[in-house]
Amino acid sequence: MNDGLPELHGHPLNPLDLAERLAAANEWACHRHSEEELLIEFKGQWARHEVWLAWNGELGVLQVACGLDLEIPARRAAQVHALLALANAKLLLGHFDLAGDDRRPTFRYALLFRDGSSPGPELLEEVIEIATSECDRFYPAFGFVGRGLKGAEEAIRAAMLETEGEA
Repeated sequence: MNDGLPELHGHPLNPLDLAERLAAANEWACHRHSEEELLIEFKGQWARHEVWLAWNGELGVLQVACGLDLEIPARRAAQVHALLALANAKLLLGHFDLAGDDRRPTFRYALLFRDGSSPGPELLEEVIEIATSECDRFYPAFGFVGRGLKGAEEAIRAAMLETEGEA
């Protein structure tokens, strides 16, 4: 299936074109800022997800970032940084950070493609799923710490509780 897009190795050259199609198929809000940047928005388990995708075709790098819809007060920054370390230790892929003036925890992940290749639709969908599911998984912990309800260690334990059996 080409849809009129140029292809290389069976995939569109710019994976953001593919991401736009994925957003449309899932009825997600989608905002194309440029040929290199795309924002996809949809409802998650706890809050709205904003998934930012950036493609650098020259380097073959696709960056994915998903910010938590949760602003951390400056006075809670030390506890949130402790929580970032604990959360990142539990991640297999990607990491959370609290970068610069943005006081929202953000999950980040980058994929490297060489020889003119780019991600296919399955990989793109999987990467978005990983980013948003990690945000959903850790949202309660960041909420507890951000509101001052729990310390970092207690918050991570509470967020990692998994239910067993059926209710």
